[in-house]
Amino acid sequence: MAAGLFVGLITLDCIYRVDHVPSSDEKMVADDSLLVAGGPATNAAIAFAALGNRARVVGALGQHPLAALVRAELASYGVEVIDLTPHRADPPPLSTILVTAATGDRAVVSRNAVGRQAPAPPAPETLLADIDTVLIDGHQMAAGLAVARAAQGRPAVPIVPVVIDAGSWKPGFEHLLPLATSAIAAAKFRLPDQSDTLAGLSALGIAEVAVTHGAYPIQFRHRLPNGTAAGSLPVPQVSVTDTLGAGDIFHGAFCHYRLQGSFTEALAQAAQVAARSCGYFGPRAWLRA
Repeated sequence: MAAGLFVGLITLDCIYRVDHVPSSDEKMVADDSLLVAGGPATNAAIAFAALGNRARVVGALGQHPLAALVRAELASYGVEVIDLTPHRADPPPLSTILVTAATGDRAVVSRNAVGRQAPAPPAPETLLADIDTVLIDGHQMAAGLAVARAAQGRPAVPIVPVVIDAGSWKPGFEHLLPLATSAIAAAKFRLPDQSDTLAGLSALGIAEVAVTHGAYPIQFRHRLPNGTAAGSLPVPQVSVTDTLGAGDIFHGAFCHYRLQGSFTEALAQAAQVAARSCGYFGPRAWLRA
């Protein structure tokens, strides 16, 4: 059993399945609804735990009654929470998500971690004592940077691999990305002044980089002992019910499979898991199925 540390956003997500996204001044009744913990690092941690591992989420949660809902759900999946703002009394970040029933497309409104940036943990190396892999989503940048730097290793201490979930550009990524061993970017991610994301990430010295494109092939580039390999990998084609959280689940599965096999094998297997999740409404039903 491996152990993973997931640093980043913790939210409470209110998800509605609707016929269409409402227009101005329109009211509608949803076909279905869910209230679940969310955030890229959080969803990735749950996927990693579901694949038979131990997972910890490091983020900002606090003591508001709504935070108890998040903690309870994470505990039900065996995910431990390390709260960097344990005394905050205001609600955790709330996200409202509308999933269009016919296509599985989602529309998201969220504050993310705006106004909730946590300080770096005072001794980040202690968080890595028994950790095999780290994922950082960039939403808690001070904490992510501190953990990534600690993961680089000290004398006689092995380096812990650091996976970056590059969903969108965030201030501080210019310092965080060069510390990554693997970076997986969404199709919409852009480096400043760079049109080629794959080449730009490689130029930062990251050994393993990939860009996902939803239902289209994954582009990748990675260093080998005798040079650099690049190419694309097809992803499974499935009947889509809901794409919410699929990228986060992909990252959690990648962390699991990368500890067992090669970079490209981990990408392919993670794509299988993420595709399976798209067949169900909400980010958890694939686990029960």
